[in-house]
Amino acid sequence: MNIKILSANSHLYSTQRLVEAAKKRKHDVEVINHAKCDIVIEKKNPVIYYKGHKLDHTDAVIPRIGASVTFYGTAVVRQFEMMRVFTTTESQALVRSRDKLRSLQVLSRAGLGLPKTVFTNYSKNVKEIVDQAGGAPVIIKLLEGTQGIGVILAETRKAAESVIEAFNNLQARVIVQEFIKEAGGADIRAFIVDGQVIGAMKRQGKEGEFRSNLHRGGTATVIKLTDEEETAALKAAKAMGLGIAGVDMLQSARGPLILEVNSSPGLEGIEQATGKDIANSIIKYIERNV
Repeated sequence: MNIKILSANSHLYSTQRLVEAAKKRKHDVEVINHAKCDIVIEKKNPVIYYKGHKLDHTDAVIPRIGASVTFYGTAVVRQFEMMRVFTTTESQALVRSRDKLRSLQVLSRAGLGLPKTVFTNYSKNVKEIVDQAGGAPVIIKLLEGTQGIGVILAETRKAAESVIEAFNNLQARVIVQEFIKEAGGADIRAFIVDGQVIGAMKRQGKEGEFRSNLHRGGTATVIKLTDEEETAALKAAKAMGLGIAGVDMLQSARGPLILEVNSSPGLEGIEQATGKDIANSIIKYIERNV
């Protein structure tokens, strides 16, 4: 089978592991920088060129699209779909997952637990926004932020109002969420492939840090999900239309609360925490569908 991995950096852990797993299972595999692809659109003849060469005879693609190039990366994935190539992440699901607000609306409609979230059109009534989110402390998130960047814990009403006003003046879109104190600065990442949870870890923020992102010094340990947590994770991935997903949840007094569903979850943290060969599971997922 001929597999293309769409990645802007072939040296990333996740990209290298996918290449290793594909080769181990006797597939031809190539890393393609989607940002350097040329898309040719004409009647019934969709074509992609990479470094001057036509990309044909491709059986499957694994999109590893960075947030900064979502628009063009999604266009490349869509073109492969038009060429009837199997993709582990469909273009529409990729777009949906990258829109934080839309994602929360989709998850809410699916009946999943979420932290109470408020979004306004730069409302000047910031006191009401804080009240609607349950009062201070609150979490304030930039809609375009990733890996914990642009996420602020406002511990007092005054701080929350000041931060919201500052973002509004900059015309930066933010959402305001209730702070789940009992989560204790930790969250859960459930890694899903083809409708199954194949690994889960608990990420704990370093002391004094409410964000649990591993990029920000957090630590990860293997965890066994409760039935309720597993059901929520699977339901969230299905609602987003993702065959491969990293579902981030908080443990709360009212059950699991979905924070985010990641369409390009990294493999390093989850493989090291669980000791499982996640990359191999992704290649097997392709084999079952091509």
